[in-house]
Parts: sequence; structure tokens; C-alpha cells
Amino acid sequence: MKKLKIDIVSDVMCPWCIIGYKNLETALKQLSDEFTAEISWKPFELNPDMPIEGQDLSEHLAQKYGLSEEQGEENRKRILEMGEQAGFAFNFDGKRIMINSFDLHRLLTWAASKGKQTELKLALFKAHFTDLVFLNEQENLLDVVQSVGLDRARAKEILDSGEYFQDVRSEQNALQQMGITSVPTFIINDQFALTGGQPSDAFVQAFKQITEQEAQQQQ
Repeated sequence: MKKLKIDIVSDVMCPWCIIGYKNLETALKQLSDEFTAEISWKPFELNPDMPIEGQDLSEHLAQKYGLSEEQGEENRKRILEMGEQAGFAFNFDGKRIMINSFDLHRLLTWAASKGKQTELKLALFKAHFTDLVFLNEQENLLDVVQSVGLDRARAKEILDSGEYFQDVRSEQNALQQMGITSVPTFIINDQFALTGGQPSDAFVQAFKQITEQEAQQQQ
């Protein structure tokens, strides 16, 4: 059984990050007789300068990427379709906002020390994209934390303090020095990278190529 170390550079605000992860999950299930994977999530902020109140998503996309209403609708249709294929439900029916995700990354760093990082990450994706929860409101965020069995009072202490601030900044700086500028980026065994919301077949092919290359390197 071969072991894969997979670091996923991502932001909860990025729909392609959850699409890519669900496709990764499918690939790992297909190859469960050959591979095991140790997964960790690395912090990336799509909008580090976003104020705490956030911004309406359609307005944000128009302002940041110059998307017209028609282009925005096409983008939503594509995400819905890709999400459905990957096994994740996006909801575009209600008011959606874009927020700064730094506090989410602080909580995810803490959750990693409790063995709950992936569980919290997936719960945050669902809250943001499916349930349209405003994660910039502390009580909402604490509800999500509690839902995966993490201590609510401890999470509030972290949010109300500067805990894990430097941990997140250090990881972000290290990733920038590696030249990572987009999400999702899947770093495999510390030396191979896949970017974007890749289909499951791309992961299957990549894992097989990686093990072949590593075997050749060891010869």
C-alpha cells in the first residue's frame, strides 16, 4: 500500500476548491486498494482586504473579474453542473456574500491539532455554499465548529484573540515563496502539484504517474 501526502491550498470562498476535493475523494476511493492518503489544508485568502461585513457575491464578481450578469449566470450554471457531477450541492437561490476567510483559517489550523481539520473544512464549505450561512457572523461560525464536535467556547477564545494568527501568516508566506498564486492547488508528496477543480480521472492518472516517477528516482 502506497502512502500519499496531499496538502490542499484552498479558500472556503472558492467553489472550485470543494469541487476539486470531492473529485479527489472519488479518485482515492477508486484506488483504495493501492493508496492511502494523509490530507491537510493550507491557507489561502482570495480576498485578504475584504472588510468584515463582506460583499454581495454578484457585485463582488462584477467588480473583481468584470463579469456581466449574463457571464455570471453562465458561471453559476457551470459550477452547479460540476458540483452535481462531483457530488456537492451548490445553492444559488438566496443572498450570497463573499467574505474574508482569515478567521476560518485560524480555526482550521486549530482543528488540525484536534484531528478535525477536514471535517471542519467540509462543514464550512457546506455552510457557505449550500446553506448560505454568513460565516463572517461569529455565532454562525461557532455553530459550524460545534457541529463537528469541536469545543465552542475554545473556538470563541481563539476568534476573540490573536491565537494562530502567526501560524496562518507563516504558512501563507511559505506558500507564496513556493510560487502558489491560485486555488485549489494540490501538492502531492511535497514535490508534485495539480491546480484547479480537476476531474477524478486526472487525480487517478497523476497518482499513478507520481508513484512511477518516485520508483524510478529510487532505482
